Amino acid sequence: MNLAAPSLQTDFATIEVEPLSPTVGAEITGFRMDGNVKPEQLAEIRQALVNWKVIFFRDQDVALAEHVAFGRLFGELEIHPFARNNEEYPEVLTIHHTEKTKAGQNDWHSDVTWRQEPSLGSILRAKIVPPVSGDTLFCDMNAAYHGLDEMTRKKIHGLYAIHRFDRVFGKNLSDEKRAEMEARYPPARHPVVRTHPESGLKSLYVNDSFVSHIDGMEKGESRRLLDRLYRQTTLPEYQVRFRWRVNSVAFWDNRAVQHYAAFDYHPQERRVERVTIVGDRPV
Repeated sequence: MNLAAPSLQTDFATIEVEPLSPTVGAEITGFRMDGNVKPEQLAEIRQALVNWKVIFFRDQDVALAEHVAFGRLFGELEIHPFARNNEEYPEVLTIHHTEKTKAGQNDWHSDVTWRQEPSLGSILRAKIVPPVSGDTLFCDMNAAYHGLDEMTRKKIHGLYAIHRFDRVFGKNLSDEKRAEMEARYPPARHPVVRTHPESGLKSLYVNDSFVSHIDGMEKGESRRLLDRLYRQTTLPEYQVRFRWRVNSVAFWDNRAVQHYAAFDYHPQERRVERVTIVGDRPV
């Protein structure tokens, strides 16, 4: 894929857009994140998100209520059923690591793909950041798809993958609780290649965090194919890396990117807050 080929819009009337890579990631200035965004600015922010798949804002010293209000401008906010949520604003997911936090390993993923209707996007703001490290990486899954050879692209069209919550969130559940959650969140069957509802672009839509297998495919063949597709997310040519500062914000399109939060800062402290926008069923 010729990554220099796309010519994405950067000339907006109400915001300034600075691309960070040829196809994914742009920093937005001239904007305050709250619930009082003018309609024309909201439309341009949404278009920038669709174009660049993840957009970043700096110096957003806003109240949590404003963070929530901004998220609601893009749709209904979901409440994560397996995570620690804010008591006053249950839509807010807090991710907080300190020196007492057990070191962990992340995987490339798109948020909550185990839902029948996974999220549209997530808006995350940094409250406490380590002096170095703790970056988040994003992969353009449209570029990753087009980076596959033609034979593989043809092979995966029409295939579906099974996404399960318990690949990540089922480790500490009792049998009774697991059965309850499986009834509420049965395995989701989503296309391996999804079409973005706004841009029309095709993207890989499988991730190693939540996908258990390719539906209808023999286990070994499924594993080999998934591993081949997962390797696409590891290629730097399809990625952008974001260095956090206090009050920095990342707004990513879960329909078009995967992300990876580097856990390389222990024992330093890192606290971020996220709202996630309800999406639609992938096609």
